Amino acid sequence: MAAAGLFIDANLLVLLVVGSVGRDLIAKHRRLREYTEEDYETLVDVLSRVDRVLVTPNTLTETSNLLAQHAEPERSRFFDRLRVLIQETEEVVVASTQASNNSEFRRLGLTDAALLEVATEETPLVTVDLDLYLAVLAKGEDAAVNFRHLQGL
Repeated sequence: MAAAGLFIDANLLVLLVVGSVGRDLIAKHRRLREYTEEDYETLVDVLSRVDRVLVTPNTLTETSNLLAQHAEPERSRFFDRLRVLIQETEEVVVASTQASNNSEFRRLGLTDAALLEVATEETPLVTVDLDLYLAVLAKGEDAAVNFRHLQGL
């Protein structure tokens, strides 16, 4: 992947955080039931191929909300890891007015509309969301990576 950076969606960011705290916790987090430890390894491999992992504030907020659905004591460990991850990623701000003016806003919602605004062939988005993936593909065939296509490889 010869991208300048890679945006990541909230579901995969949750997988990254939980898996980095403990691979065994992936199966225990209710939002990650469709993922395996191998999926976590695949995600880490994909992200290791780029110099910059990119996020939006909307994605970080959604990730935080999804992580909060897990009970203690792991919840605190997830938030400790999220804090570190926030420091390690590059945050790209998209004004809510800009994202909400996107023609896909009604269908995708604010977080995904913001990702749609920033994903390009130079800074593609890796996602598990089919609707978002297809919307981003309209910007260019290399503007999105469907993580489902990488699972089980």
